[in-house]
Amino acid sequence: MVCYLYVSLQDDDKISVFTMDTETGKLTPKSEIPLPGGPSPLAISPDRKVLYAGHRGSSEISSFQIDQVTGALTHSGKVSVEAAPTFVATDRKGGFVLSSYYQGAHAGVHPVGADGSVDGPPIEWLETATGAHAMQTDPSNKFAFVPHIAGNGPNAIFQFRFDESTGHITPNSPPRVEPEEHLGPRHFCFHPTQDILYFSNEQGSSVTGYRLDTSQGTLSAFQTLTTLPADYTERNTCSQIQVSPSGRFLYAPNRGHNSIAAFSIDPTSGQLTAVGRVPAEPVPGSFSLDPEGNFLVAAGTESGRLASYRIDGDTGELTPLETYPVGQRPSDVLMTTLGD
Repeated sequence: MVCYLYVSLQDDDKISVFTMDTETGKLTPKSEIPLPGGPSPLAISPDRKVLYAGHRGSSEISSFQIDQVTGALTHSGKVSVEAAPTFVATDRKGGFVLSSYYQGAHAGVHPVGADGSVDGPPIEWLETATGAHAMQTDPSNKFAFVPHIAGNGPNAIFQFRFDESTGHITPNSPPRVEPEEHLGPRHFCFHPTQDILYFSNEQGSSVTGYRLDTSQGTLSAFQTLTTLPADYTERNTCSQIQVSPSGRFLYAPNRGHNSIAAFSIDPTSGQLTAVGRVPAEPVPGSFSLDPEGNFLVAAGTESGRLASYRIDGDTGELTPLETYPVGQRPSDVLMTTLGD
């Protein structure tokens, strides 16, 4: 199997494709795919055969068939949407494309064809609130969550029930979780074995762990930790968040402090413990871990470079490796393995 890395370049109107050496973490450029309209958020289908890209400039969502041998992308579909998509994902079975809209204040669900190509008008186009920043279903595929940042949004996580046969979403009870502090939940990830979600907080410069009631599909917070050093007082916001495949480590970039914060995860309680921070390219918006959890690659939105790191399998600490010029405004980074 070969590890591929896809980077959307919003201001260059293209997606760049790299391979990664799984022993050394070294990246090698392979191809570039022109994609007008400001490509930004990326997602991959559960079978890893289709890549989805949201266009921030032209308000569209595109799909691409992925060549399992070369990693090359072939455009297979495109739909127009009523606002600029901020985030795209599929449901757990790959039957629908989910999307959220920061300025557009909506959550959307689109059907896909038999080959995974995005197709047709949205099944669901639900008004939520300004600041909608992500949308994913839980492992059971019965519930969905849409976090909204603070200030330009309501500082809340909207909770939904998801019908995996029709793609429709309906508000859960209660319909939202609202942090007491001015946190601004932005992106989130699921622990691979525990009933826990972790959210990055844009305005709070922190991460929060939530327990998931798997029968009701509702969240309850149990811990919030800062991503910053105690003496840092300048402006900062958090962006994405990911947990390692092993479930032992968590990572969240700081935009302003320009670093990546690392945490260890207690295997029983899910409690986080800060491991430390490493410098990142300015401004680290997006990053991705390889499927084995050995390497992390982060994009500097302002620098136009990728930075690679080796993950210590015992501590979760990051060791900087190399930087690579990639282009203007790298907006999303996605790593996956392809082939048998």
